[in-house]
Amino acid sequence: MQLDLGGAFASLINWIQNNFGPLLDGIELVIGATIQGAKDVLLFLPSWAMIVLFTALAWWVASRGVAVFTVVGLTLLEDVEVALFGMEIAFGMGLWEFAMQTLALIATATLISLLVGIPVGIWAAKNDVVDAIVRPVLDFMQTMPAFVYLIPAVVLFGLGAVPGVIATFIFATPPCVRLTNLGIRQVSEEAVEAAESFGSTPSQMLFKVELPMALPTILAGVNQTVLLALSMVVIAALIGAGGLGDPVVEGIQQLRIGVGFEGGLAIVILAIFLDRITQAVGEKAGASTQPTTG
Repeated sequence: MQLDLGGAFASLINWIQNNFGPLLDGIELVIGATIQGAKDVLLFLPSWAMIVLFTALAWWVASRGVAVFTVVGLTLLEDVEVALFGMEIAFGMGLWEFAMQTLALIATATLISLLVGIPVGIWAAKNDVVDAIVRPVLDFMQTMPAFVYLIPAVVLFGLGAVPGVIATFIFATPPCVRLTNLGIRQVSEEAVEAAESFGSTPSQMLFKVELPMALPTILAGVNQTVLLALSMVVIAALIGAGGLGDPVVEGIQQLRIGVGFEGGLAIVILAIFLDRITQAVGEKAGASTQPTTG
C-alpha cells in the first residue's frame, strides 16, 4: 500500500477546478479588475508628477533623507533627458511602467493579505484552539518553496498577473496573521480590566482598546507582508505576471547582465522606499499609543 501525497493533492486541485469553475472565474475577475484599476491610477499622471507625490509622501511620513532617496531613486527608474551646456544628457533605466505594474501587483496582493490576515489573526488571538490550528498552517505557508505555489495557481487561473497575485498572497500573508495575533495578546491586562470595569462590550474592547494598542505590532506585520510580496516579483514574472520581474527574467534567459542588473536595482529601490514608508507609519503609531506622563 503506497500513500501518494502528490497524487492526492493533484486530485484535489482537479476537483476544485471541475466543481468551482464559476467561483474561480469570479475571483479571477475581481483580482484582475483590482490590478488593472491600481495600474490605471498609478499610470494616470505623468511620471514626474507621481515622483513629486511619492517624494512628498516620503517627507511627510518618514524624513527628509527618505524623501531625497525617493526622488533620486524613482528618477532613476524613468528615462530622463537633460540639456546641460548645450549637450543632451540621458540617464535613467526606462523602467517606470514596469515599476508601476509591480506596485499595482504588490498593492493588490497586500490588500488581499490584510483583508484575510488581520481577521484571522484577531480570531486566533481570541481563541486558543484556532491559534493551535492556524500556527502549523502558517508554518507550512512560510516554509514551502514559493515556486510550488505557482503550480496550483497556474492550473486554477492560467498564466498572467492573477495567479501571480494568488501565489504572492499565500506567501506574504503569514506575518500579518502572526503579528496581529501577537499584538492583541500583548495588550496589557490592566487596560483590558479597566475597559471591562467601564462596561465595554466585546466589540468596543476590540476596536477601542485592543486594536489601537496592538496597532504598532500589526503595522510591523504589514511591513513584512509588503516586503514578502515584493520578494515574489521575479518568481511571479515566470508565469507572466509582468512588472520588474520581466527584465530580471529576460536577463537570465538571454544572459543580458545589464538588463538583469537594472531590473534588480529597480526592485531594490522600490523595496527601500516601501520599507521606510511602512516602517515610519508603524513608528508613529507606536509613539501615539505610548502613555503620556506629566
